[in-house]
Amino acid sequence: MAVILLGTLDTKGAEYGFLADRIRAEGIEVVVIDAGVFGPAGAAGAADIGPDEVALAAGTSRAELAAAGDRGAAVAAMARGAAVIVARLQAEGRLDAIAALGGSGGATLATQAMRELPVGVPKLMVTTVASGDTRPYVGARDITMMPSVVDIAGINRVSARILANAAAAVAGMARSRAPELTRERPLIAASMFGVTTAAVDAARARLDELGYEVLVFHQTGVGGESMEALVSDGFVDGMLDLTTTELADELVGGALPAHPRRLEVAGAAGVPQVVSLGALDMVNFGPMSTVPERFEDRNLYVHNTNITLMRTTPEECAQLGRRVAGKLNSATGPTALFVPLRGISAIAVEGQPFHDPEADEALFSAVREGIGDNVELIELDTHINDPEFARAAADKLHEFRR
Repeated sequence: MAVILLGTLDTKGAEYGFLADRIRAEGIEVVVIDAGVFGPAGAAGAADIGPDEVALAAGTSRAELAAAGDRGAAVAAMARGAAVIVARLQAEGRLDAIAALGGSGGATLATQAMRELPVGVPKLMVTTVASGDTRPYVGARDITMMPSVVDIAGINRVSARILANAAAAVAGMARSRAPELTRERPLIAASMFGVTTAAVDAARARLDELGYEVLVFHQTGVGGESMEALVSDGFVDGMLDLTTTELADELVGGALPAHPRRLEVAGAAGVPQVVSLGALDMVNFGPMSTVPERFEDRNLYVHNTNITLMRTTPEECAQLGRRVAGKLNSATGPTALFVPLRGISAIAVEGQPFHDPEADEALFSAVREGIGDNVELIELDTHINDPEFARAAADKLHEFRR
């Protein structure tokens, strides 16, 4: 059983030595990978895999990187090399968990390698950037970010406690094994937002009746990316993608944008998918004070003190309809697009603040005009959260899977 420690021993050797000793005290083997460039190799501590080997895996040499003197380019190269080595160790069965220490540079390097590992492999990053925006580091993987509180600069009464906790955590994760499930069921990934919860809950219940296991992903930008990463990794047998709201944030500039390949991954993999237009009536911002001034005259709705929603316009909806159709047209597997004619979210139905028949029709018309023959277009005279709609979507996905 082994924990991989990945970092730059030329600047963090003492800290990695302390962490390694604490992990070994837990009875776990440690393999240290040194990805440092600008100091003497292994100057501050012994590494099992040195920086020359890491650089070679990236197609370069440590000497060349050091001579160039470009820290950013060196970090990028060593990150590539470390990712190759870490993936190889995992494939060889020599990696039960991975941990790293560092600031923004160290976190950038280490988490790139961590993101190459499958979901479920324990990954721990102790860093000064853990309390900020962690999406660039975590991406769509299950990386645990632990705030270091103080800088990773020596062993003191605070850092010693933090690093001891980190050692215990990663040792525990390395020992842990996923529980054996009593039965294996086909796995469905479902997309949800607060305003489409009723639809997804009802569809999930129906799919459970039909013998499926459903994983639900909240559509926060990262949620969609994580969902589709599982598709790429081959975990998912079908997609119930009822909530495509991230595309609206990507188009208009909201706080929860889709990643560039959103709504393309399942189609490229040939995974059966049932898709809808859930929550394309809204763009997400933070508190009202964070809404850009150019949008001050738009239809804004305070969802809570931390979230302000903005209604999409007919022009934006038309663009979104074309975008959805274009992405689905490239699908290679069974695909259906469900259109709820009476409202695409809980607050877009008649009597609610985002009810806008003109905007909805612009969305629906663009979909009808743009969708290809490979996509089954199903329009229902219900709103998205109607149990009838949810059941129909679940049954269609089941039909695709038979």
